[in-house]
Amino acid sequence: MKAIFDGTSVLTGKDGRTLYDQSGYGRPEGEGIRLAPQEALYLLHRQKLDVPGYTFDSLLAEYADQRNFLRSFLVYRDLRERGYVVQTGPHDFRVFRRGEKPGTGESLYLVRVLSERDPVRFTKLIEEVVTSRNMRKQYVLAVVDDEEELTYYEIKLQKLADASVHAPPIAKAESVLVGRSAMIRVPLQSDLERAGFGKRLDDERLMLAPVELLYLMDCGVLKAKRDGAFISTADYFAYASESDPELAAKEKVYAELRRHDFTPRTGYKFGHHFRVYCGKNVHSDLLVHAIEKEAVMPISVVSRSVRMAHSVKKKMLFGCVHTTGIQFVEFARIKL
Repeated sequence: MKAIFDGTSVLTGKDGRTLYDQSGYGRPEGEGIRLAPQEALYLLHRQKLDVPGYTFDSLLAEYADQRNFLRSFLVYRDLRERGYVVQTGPHDFRVFRRGEKPGTGESLYLVRVLSERDPVRFTKLIEEVVTSRNMRKQYVLAVVDDEEELTYYEIKLQKLADASVHAPPIAKAESVLVGRSAMIRVPLQSDLERAGFGKRLDDERLMLAPVELLYLMDCGVLKAKRDGAFISTADYFAYASESDPELAAKEKVYAELRRHDFTPRTGYKFGHHFRVYCGKNVHSDLLVHAIEKEAVMPISVVSRSVRMAHSVKKKMLFGCVHTTGIQFVEFARIKL
């Protein structure tokens, strides 16, 4: 099938309409169709198209100056080889359900293409996921690494459900600061421990981490003394923040998880802020990392986080802090 390259895109004659009608290539224009660069190259590579004066190599060279074109073509080719009908926009690609195409079906995925060195800008990411959700589509990141291998991640905005087990009530008490932590004298199996707070120093003493202490102080359950005098929540926060610049985000995400009766514990061994117990399970269910909404994070860091979470059979969530509350963003590797 012959087509012409007009310097921007490739156009076919009326015989090209069969490509659109049967396989969803291009967009109708006049009697023929206009092909996006990725579509034209793919058809040329599969020897289903003939563009006089151009080979696959020379047409690829024409498009190569377009920003991020090669990675975009690699993702397009991969999706087509997997049996999907793919069209450009509104992010990078719209991907239809297998067996469906424009005019006879609806797209299932909205795909954004990144390289392994690209940053994830969480503000933009959340906006795009919201747009996809409003369109009733699944939002997918397609990441192309330096060896041109592809990894797909499904991104969801999670609204946390309340835990199936409610924390027991906690009696009011006093504690003493020991560095940034707090020490409280309570018997074994105290109400604090049964509610998932603290780590035993010995049979008489329980140690509380800064996020735990801040939460309990804010709830009016616990007071803390420093140098023999009670310290306010604001003063303690200022003191603890001096050695932990992430404390503000961690404290807000911790409090939100507690509001749902989840039990957050340190996630240091997993490389994240919290491991989170959501019910009766002996093992934690989530890994959660607290970030500011404006955070920018390399996709390679996200990839390591998802791989770690998957290896220990947990979900990977980033808790984004902003003025309207906490938005939890889940990353999950998927096979399309």
